Amino acid sequence: MQIWVDADACPVAIKEILFRVAERVKLPLTLVANRLLRVPPSPYIRALQVPMGFDVADRHIEQVAEAGDLVITADIPLAAALVEKGAFVINPRGELYSTDNIRERLAMRDMLEALRGAGVETPGPATFSQADRQAFARQLDRLLARKRPT
Repeated sequence: MQIWVDADACPVAIKEILFRVAERVKLPLTLVANRLLRVPPSPYIRALQVPMGFDVADRHIEQVAEAGDLVITADIPLAAALVEKGAFVINPRGELYSTDNIRERLAMRDMLEALRGAGVETPGPATFSQADRQAFARQLDRLLARKRPT
């Protein structure tokens, strides 16, 4: 298992949790972004800068992530492609995407995008909170406990 992070919009608090987890469980962690990222020195943690452009980081993650890998992203289309590929996907608020819920999330995203395209103002996501951070940490721990080889 490897951990991939769609890092351009990933909250700093989530990155910090992931840095600690990668060290603790000795899992490779790669943050993918189209800007330079600073990561702590570690044999398990690396940052990968991809070229600027729409969805370049997403496309890279989709190409390299394998079944059984863990991906952190809030991007619903990317999550859908990865779930289909057999990867585990968690958003930064701690929601685990699965074959049971990803189609509904895609439909909701598409509906909101259509509304915005028609000029309807839709609310953005709530401010990232301590509760979100805790939910992410709990979900990550549960997933790693279930999926990590002993």
